Amino acid sequence: MLTKEQVKAAQLRALEFYNKAGIVLSEEEKNNIEVADFGLNDLENIGLQLVVYVNTERCCAKEMVLFPHQTCPEHLHPPVEGEPGKEETFRCRWGLVYLYVPGEPTKDPKCKAPAGREKYYTVWKEIVLKPGDQYTLFPNTLHWFQAGPEGAVISEFSTKSRDEADIFTDPEIQRITKVVE
Repeated sequence: MLTKEQVKAAQLRALEFYNKAGIVLSEEEKNNIEVADFGLNDLENIGLQLVVYVNTERCCAKEMVLFPHQTCPEHLHPPVEGEPGKEETFRCRWGLVYLYVPGEPTKDPKCKAPAGREKYYTVWKEIVLKPGDQYTLFPNTLHWFQAGPEGAVISEFSTKSRDEADIFTDPEIQRITKVVE
């Protein structure tokens, strides 16, 4: 749960990252940056800030900000309504992104799972995305990602996004952020 003040502060901070990446947003987009704390009340460590440009029946485009070392928790995009689930491509625009997927675990990964929640991070094959690098995740693939020490800006291009249907490894996660006064 976040307060309106916490949301506003995170939105303003996210704007600084979008500016560093040269991402131009409309006033409406600036005012509607989504701040996701995943219901864990630990936004500095576990969270994501994003703008959705388009989300139709066929495609979706987003810009995401991760603050330094901030983590988007492990999850997958399951089949929904007879469709195979979301396929998504992440493209790093600024900073460094460490993406973790199924496969042979990386011997010395650059990131650590958030303290106290380690058991909910089960995939450890590390993909490092620098500006201009991209990686495509197919439907129903477990993944999580974390920003490097300066934070990161990531573009996401995907099939239809149904964030509310995502399945998280951590059973305490709530995808839709609750905001209070």
